[in-house]
Amino acid sequence: MKKAPTKILKNNGKDFEIPCIGLGTFGSDKFSPEQVANAVKGAAIYGYRLFDCASVYGNEDVIGKVFADVVNEGIAKREELVITSKVWNDMHGRGDILLSCAKSLKDLRLDYIDIYFVHWPFPNYHAPGCDADSRNPDSRPFFTDEFMACWRQTERLYDMGLARSIGMSNMTIPKLEAVLPQCRIKPMVIEIELHPAFQQEELYNYCISKGIQPIGYCPIGSPNRPERDKTPEDIAATELPEVVEIANAHNIHPALVCLKWAVQRGHIPIPFSVNNYKSNLDCVLPGAPGGDPLTSEEMAEIKKADKKCRLVKGHVFLWEGASDWRALWDENGKIPGWKE
Repeated sequence: MKKAPTKILKNNGKDFEIPCIGLGTFGSDKFSPEQVANAVKGAAIYGYRLFDCASVYGNEDVIGKVFADVVNEGIAKREELVITSKVWNDMHGRGDILLSCAKSLKDLRLDYIDIYFVHWPFPNYHAPGCDADSRNPDSRPFFTDEFMACWRQTERLYDMGLARSIGMSNMTIPKLEAVLPQCRIKPMVIEIELHPAFQQEELYNYCISKGIQPIGYCPIGSPNRPERDKTPEDIAATELPEVVEIANAHNIHPALVCLKWAVQRGHIPIPFSVNNYKSNLDCVLPGAPGGDPLTSEEMAEIKKADKKCRLVKGHVFLWEGASDWRALWDENGKIPGWKE
């Protein structure tokens, strides 16, 4: 059995050990819950210990049986696993964070969740499987007070021992600037889109400066993301000339270069795969096939390759009157409810 390398984070004064790479469980519209669950079982046997889940993925109940089997069969002890989940926007909006967590705990067959995230910073909800032009009339911009009402309940989960740690996701610097001073319990981690074509250097450095560990979703460009999230101007990280050239030099797939870059940079990638999870882990294990690290020169080349190309734009979360998806990401540097 392999073992993913780990790092120690400070979690509100306590040490928190987390693997440097994990397995995502968002099967998009390409894979069934059973296929995702089979990948989780295989990955756990191979040595993965970090699994990124969410209620909206629609597969936590099937994956939960796998987690129970992994522990009961002696593949891993529960305390060796780092399992995440997230409150979805419909529960966020009603303030039902405790109910959402309880449902995930039941489905995942757990007594506690290792990291519980606020999935998006607003309660804008869309129907499963909708297209990019769908709009919910109840959608609205981010408001600090509304988010903090959600975060207060998330803090209660930590107080109650139902979550070992809590985190935020899909935030921006203006949003973080607005909420962090009001947090009684600071987020230990943040999930954001990170890959060589979208490195978010400013946000990444900001999070590090605040002691928040970035976890990167879409680490290889998420080729299996829903069709509604694809646009003609998208740039695939695995097709960047710099990434392809480095992959050829190491005799590996460009996707593995993206994962090596992530781990060596310092954030935690969570690629989803039903077929390639073994090579994804091996590529960051010294001595494993393809496990040789990138050189400092190669890391510098990838840094220069950033195209600032966001793939998950969030069209379906837009509210009436919003100009386009960029309004979700505060590209003007301001947010509604901003306090000077």
